[in-house]
Amino acid sequence: MGIVEYLESLFTHHGYLVLFLGLLLEFVALPFPGETTMAYAGYLSYLEHLHFGWLIVCAFAGTTIGMTITYFIGKKAGLPFMRKYGKWILLPEHKLDKAQKWFNKYGYTLVFVGYFIPGVRHFTGYFSGIMNYKFWRFAAYAYSGAMLWVLVFLLLGKIFGPQWNLVFHWIHEYSGEAIAILVGLVLAVVIVKYRRQLGIDLVNKFGKKKSDDSSSE
Repeated sequence: MGIVEYLESLFTHHGYLVLFLGLLLEFVALPFPGETTMAYAGYLSYLEHLHFGWLIVCAFAGTTIGMTITYFIGKKAGLPFMRKYGKWILLPEHKLDKAQKWFNKYGYTLVFVGYFIPGVRHFTGYFSGIMNYKFWRFAAYAYSGAMLWVLVFLLLGKIFGPQWNLVFHWIHEYSGEAIAILVGLVLAVVIVKYRRQLGIDLVNKFGKKKSDDSSSE
């Protein structure tokens, strides 16, 4: 059974729960095809089999809860414990050494962009805790990065529809350039879709302020 057929079976029997639990467990320990699953879920939304808003909620909740769990595991366990037992959660010692170098070089930036780097997102939560990052700063970078990551891959399936699989493989072949283009596309779609509401909000905020200033004169 191929990955697409496997995902189709999972969504048929378990619906939104697949996305939530799959992403949560991916960040804790389970080898789970998170990006592929989100892209396919977006495609199911394109077909109107699933509601796109609920997909965002489930994917974001699973990702951030998983990241938060790993942060506190890393914070409580510490580096010596992770070196000894990390192999049981797919973090052998050579990966921990690599992670430590990356964190020393990039810090909080890695927490934000690490979702898009293969093999990196699985240890950013653990190492944020190990390095005793303040939780509120970790959460700000991790949760905003999670939202961008979730939107990019859900919208991939939603926008490209039946072609999502071809685009997905292209992204993995040219990961850096493809992600930059896709992130730009997502931002453009969001701006176009919500530009009217953004315009109303800006007018209400600044137009009211200007009116108040004029009346005070």
